[in-house]
Amino acid sequence: MNFISSKLYGPIIIEPKKISDDRGFFSEIFRHDLLEKHLNRKISFVQENQSFSIKGTIRGLHYQIPPYAQAKLVRVVKGRVLDVVLDIRKSSPTFGQHISLELSEENMRQIYIPHGFAHGFSVISESATLNYKVDNYYSAAHERGLAFNDKDLMIDWKLNSNDIICSNKDASWPNFLEKNIFFD
Repeated sequence: MNFISSKLYGPIIIEPKKISDDRGFFSEIFRHDLLEKHLNRKISFVQENQSFSIKGTIRGLHYQIPPYAQAKLVRVVKGRVLDVVLDIRKSSPTFGQHISLELSEENMRQIYIPHGFAHGFSVISESATLNYKVDNYYSAAHERGLAFNDKDLMIDWKLNSNDIICSNKDASWPNFLEKNIFFD
């Protein structure tokens, strides 16, 4: 596995090695020991989630606050998404900055997102299925979000604004500068 640092301190892009032949391919998509070694700390995933979405869907920007904050390991099983990670740690030199990258079944990239980041994605293929592991359980009382279309964040979701599909909840999250619950 290849571990690639991002411009934000914390998120790690993971590229599994793919061994191909005339039968297909084989890949180790998760190695607990290698991830812990790279992060230089213990990690324990307690829940795995899967989502299916159609083209034009935006999910996010989501996060949970302590004591139910979640680190995530996200990958696409089918299709293509633009994955977005936003630094919401007030003490971070990259506070308010984001990265975006394409995750797809073809490139097999994954992203590890530590606590202190909001996460979202847009579906840029006809549909997409994502799997992600989390290190804490979902808690509706601790769920938070930020407006995906906040002009101050300048996130290009790679979608025409007329084609965007999102939930009522995702459409109602506050803008980044209006939010007062961030990570220290």
